[in-house]
Amino acid sequence: MAKSYQLKMKQFKEFVRKEFYHILRDRRSLLLLLAMPIVLMIIFGFAISNEIKNNSLAVYDMAKDQASQKIIEAFKASKYFNISYNIYSEDEIEKMFRQNKAALVIVIPSQFNSNLIATNKAAIQIIADASDPNTATSLINYATSIITEYQSSLNQQANIPYQIQTETRMLYNPELKSAYTFVPGVMGLILMLISAMMTSVAIVREKELGTMEVLLVSPLNPVLIVIAKAIPYFLIGVINVLTIIALSVFAMGLPVEGNFFLLLAESMLFIISCLSLGLLISTMAQSQQVALLISLLVLMLPTMLLSGFIFPVENMPKVLQWISNIVPATWYILMIKAIMLKGLGFASVWKENLVLIGMTIFFLAVSIKRFNIRLD
Repeated sequence: MAKSYQLKMKQFKEFVRKEFYHILRDRRSLLLLLAMPIVLMIIFGFAISNEIKNNSLAVYDMAKDQASQKIIEAFKASKYFNISYNIYSEDEIEKMFRQNKAALVIVIPSQFNSNLIATNKAAIQIIADASDPNTATSLINYATSIITEYQSSLNQQANIPYQIQTETRMLYNPELKSAYTFVPGVMGLILMLISAMMTSVAIVREKELGTMEVLLVSPLNPVLIVIAKAIPYFLIGVINVLTIIALSVFAMGLPVEGNFFLLLAESMLFIISCLSLGLLISTMAQSQQVALLISLLVLMLPTMLLSGFIFPVENMPKVLQWISNIVPATWYILMIKAIMLKGLGFASVWKENLVLIGMTIFFLAVSIKRFNIRLD
């Protein structure tokens, strides 16, 4: 009985040892499994926050009197805003939003202090970029709260209470539809998953099954073989773009303010960038499991959490803002919002184009260098 028990325990230990051996042998999988909790804790601990801080604020002060200066000082003292620009004409207001230089614009009318003293009433206009309605609503609430606090401080020394009215204006999304926020992000996420993850898994599956070696001995160039495997996912990505745009326009009432063909061309560029990233992952992974883990950790989570899809990049710590710059979806979402929601042309998104083209060339160059024809 004792010998039987010892034999079973010995077999059990051998099985445990074998499983540890398999885990330790695949260093990349082990690294991903150990790194994932650390990455998730950092992202969820620092990147995800409902509080919006240090937003760029532009001020159009037509009054330039004592009261307007005190209000501007109140905004400067707030942790929610940084006064980045002073505007000197009404034409500059929309320019601030088109160039992403300001998240909010405060307009103080002329004779603000005179009206406040003479009638105990005055008005301030608050203009927000509502292409992200959640952020716009929060910023307007913060700004209104700052103005209300200034009004309260005036009323402490006044016999007749002062009343400062705030007039809000929402650009690009006056109805505050949530679709304006999630449609660009969903497009980036879907294209990233289909183009990059599925391409990497498809190529790694050929390597696992041994059929890649059979393909590589054919007369066709190995690079053309990989391109041939990527073309179906490119076409599926284009179909998904057209489907999402059609649903957005006809089912959700989301407009396409800019050029449709420019929007489609930018989406194709992003698909090609994702395909090249999937090719790079396939050269790093030796199994479908590793390819999926890399895709989950390197593609899906950053696209959802660090690209501006759900949480504004400006509110993240500087380190995570730098990391977000190497996430392709960050640049794609910026382009989609600029073209689809703001009606901007290529002149406003050429920088984002250069970044995506540069990323694509880098991914392809590294992939070609790592690609081993003999699959050793």
